[in-house]
Amino acid sequence: MPKLIIIDDEPNLRYSLKKSLETDSLEVVTAATAESGIAAVREHQPDAVILDVRLPDMSGLDAFSIIHELDARVPVIIITAYSTTETAIDAMKRGAFEYLLKPVEFEKLLTTVQNAIDVSLMSRTPAQFGIDSDGDTSADQIVGRSQAMQEVYKLIGQVAPQDVNALILGESGTGKEMVARAIYQHSRRAERPFMAINCAALPENLLESELFGHERGSFTGADKRRIGKFEQVNGGTIFLDEIGDMTPATQAKVLRLLQDGSFERVGNNETIRVDVRIIAATNRNLLQMVREGTFREDLYYRMSVFMIQLPPLRERPEDIPVLAEHFIHLLNRDMQKQIRSIAPDAMQRLKHYRWPGNVRELQSAMKHALVRNVGEVLTVSSLPDTCRDIRPTGSEKHRSELDAENIRNFIHDLLSHDQPNVYQELHSEIDRILLPEVLNHADGNQAHASELLGIARSTLRTKITDLGLTFEKRLKADSDTR
Repeated sequence: MPKLIIIDDEPNLRYSLKKSLETDSLEVVTAATAESGIAAVREHQPDAVILDVRLPDMSGLDAFSIIHELDARVPVIIITAYSTTETAIDAMKRGAFEYLLKPVEFEKLLTTVQNAIDVSLMSRTPAQFGIDSDGDTSADQIVGRSQAMQEVYKLIGQVAPQDVNALILGESGTGKEMVARAIYQHSRRAERPFMAINCAALPENLLESELFGHERGSFTGADKRRIGKFEQVNGGTIFLDEIGDMTPATQAKVLRLLQDGSFERVGNNETIRVDVRIIAATNRNLLQMVREGTFREDLYYRMSVFMIQLPPLRERPEDIPVLAEHFIHLLNRDMQKQIRSIAPDAMQRLKHYRWPGNVRELQSAMKHALVRNVGEVLTVSSLPDTCRDIRPTGSEKHRSELDAENIRNFIHDLLSHDQPNVYQELHSEIDRILLPEVLNHADGNQAHASELLGIARSTLRTKITDLGLTFEKRLKADSDTR
């Protein structure tokens, strides 16, 4: 279970934060002094720390330095009642995860804590190759015994110890993030900070600020100086997911960083130098984007010194049985199920489905099947409709057709198995139908699709990523524009 340590000398604040943040899936430990907080860090090896700037026995900045020496990978969230203090900003420069002003807005703190724990788990949970023979489920595993995956493992082993940047290519759901973590964890910087940024999940006008930081007043809403991720993770590794979604301005700044390790914060001419290893990933065709003029050619060649191309699941069908069994093993534990095997006809359906969402879609399908399955053998009837109703190859529009009766049956299945998050499960199933239809209608144009759906473009991108869906933007024929 993830652990959070709160170090603050205000008893009421410690109590309220512990009461508000502690859940069945997060343990919270509190300390009133820097000394006791540092001791708690040594004892509990937390996934995140909330640290006050002013403590009775030591400054928060000094306490941060000690915690950072104990483990530079632990995200530390600085909280302070002094909005002009330079100590919090100095801590950010030295690698603190975030700083927040008292009184702390709870929703902001909750989001920050969750992000910090996610980053910590990504950097500290081992990414292993193959399936652990001891059945260890504490590690995230890159599963696959096919020749294509063996080649991927070799490439990871070659690039990880070399202090060079790497570019990971592959469709959504093929495991690019897992490969990035494996490179980091087998690198010389494995004990240094690690940060992951999804370039597609941030609004275009905020990504540059998130990466490089900004000065107070540099744009509307910039009410204080912000230290960017590159500055925070100095000496460590940063993973830029969906690098193909960067704006030209941000691409230019990343290129300069790759060339000489320098940049300026937004709204400041002071040059900042950092030593950061960049691992980037995208599901887009960067060479095609270079030809179209939407991705810088010089940046592409800087990033593509070492490339790893992840194969889609449909090109390694021999890995489907071992992946399915792996997910069943994990889900049995999480969902308290006892699925022992997969019926032969069900396995045939899995092997012959095209898996447009790749490994992520297979994992979702296994979760769906475990919710619906009765008994110890996973049967065809428990599989999602997309996998059961295999259509001729050449058509990859395998979507379930949920009418009102099917929706009711799906809800009843979830409720009969005491499945949590019924609302989210149902909406995810509906999104699998809704999003492809709207995006196809919009010729793959996400801006137009988000307008039709009435949601933000960033929300649409997140849903597409979470569901493992892939779409290409199609240009209309000349006759359509005349």
